[in-house]
Amino acid sequence: MLLKKNIPFKYVFGKIKYEVLLVAVYTLVVVLLHDRFNLKHMAIPLSVPMIMGTVISLLLAFRSNQAYDRWWEARTVWGAIVNDSRTFSRQVLSFIDHAYDGEEVGHFRERMVRRQIAWCYALGQSLRGLDGREGLDRHIPKREISHVCRYTNIPMALLELHARDLNYALKQGWINEYQQVQLDQTLSRLCDAMGKCERIKNTVFPATYSLYIHFALNFFILLLPFALIEYFGFVEVPMVVAIAASFLLIEKMAIHLQDPFDNKPTDTPMTAISRNIERDLKQMLNDHHLPETVNAEYKFYVM
Repeated sequence: MLLKKNIPFKYVFGKIKYEVLLVAVYTLVVVLLHDRFNLKHMAIPLSVPMIMGTVISLLLAFRSNQAYDRWWEARTVWGAIVNDSRTFSRQVLSFIDHAYDGEEVGHFRERMVRRQIAWCYALGQSLRGLDGREGLDRHIPKREISHVCRYTNIPMALLELHARDLNYALKQGWINEYQQVQLDQTLSRLCDAMGKCERIKNTVFPATYSLYIHFALNFFILLLPFALIEYFGFVEVPMVVAIAASFLLIEKMAIHLQDPFDNKPTDTPMTAISRNIERDLKQMLNDHHLPETVNAEYKFYVM
């Protein structure tokens, strides 16, 4: 996720540097041909690109809104994951209280909470197309890692272990049936959140819609130098570049926002959110080995 401050111009311009270079060269060639051969017939009415520019602006605005809706939905789902992770850990620690003495109960409570931390990291890794097993050894034992590695969907396997442990706790009498239902409902909400993230990830933004807008934008940029040549001469080179850069940046913004799990700076900050969940849940366990706080002072994004 991009932060409000310290966004370098190099990052912004880097998204369209090749397109801007091509536009500058193309516009300069048009100006040189017009100036050298005095080709008056090259000019076209300014109203033509103006009408196209208006239509393209509306289309880009609509596409940007749709892309932002996808990004915001992803962020909303991860906000629910934060809440349900805290709720699940609180329920585990409060339902299975200290009335049940014994080392096994203590290990059970801690294992459930640490597995929930692992689930958050594994889900973020999986959504980004990375290895969901990476870093699991910091939170769950090796026997559980061996179990989940047999699954394609690592987060789903971790939720299955949660369900098995809840059934075991019920049989041992550590929780009653009503508490088991409450815990299972929380697991169901976590499973629903995972499914929503997977839906956003696997639902491709309509390619034809993007392609048509891209073609229309390129045609608009191709016409623009011929409409301004009679009015500005060589000055039209920076003008066309500036106008084209504005449209291209809006298009690039929409392209990046439409994929909130694409392992880019514009992503939903799943790693940072998981780190906050880890901090909160470890404090609930009275574990003082908290994750390091990311210093974003000199960074313009968090992942």
